[in-house]
Amino acid sequence: MGSSSSGHVDAGEDYDTSAVRELGEELGLHTAVAPARWFRVEACAETGHEFVWVYRLRSTGPFTLNAEEIESGGWFTPAEITAWVGASPEEFAPAFRLIWGLAENLKSTQK
Repeated sequence: MGSSSSGHVDAGEDYDTSAVRELGEELGLHTAVAPARWFRVEACAETGHEFVWVYRLRSTGPFTLNAEEIESGGWFTPAEITAWVGASPEEFAPAFRLIWGLAENLKSTQK
């Protein structure tokens, strides 16, 4: 699923509640519990000085993309995304580039 859903924690929410809400709002994926937390990113320039929790979830859907929340959707392999980010980094937000790099490094050390 890549970085298919992201958002901000609303007042009174915690990260897990926000993750469940954002999956529903953006992808139409409704889950009773939050996905597993994968890793945390400290506030920095790339994240707009916001703290980030990255979650990891595998799902076959069903998905209903919310056109008001996301520009487009598609299925890509991790290798395709890595190549795309390398060839055209300007097409990705700084936070995505940072998180994708951290995730790729984490995956290689967890093998």
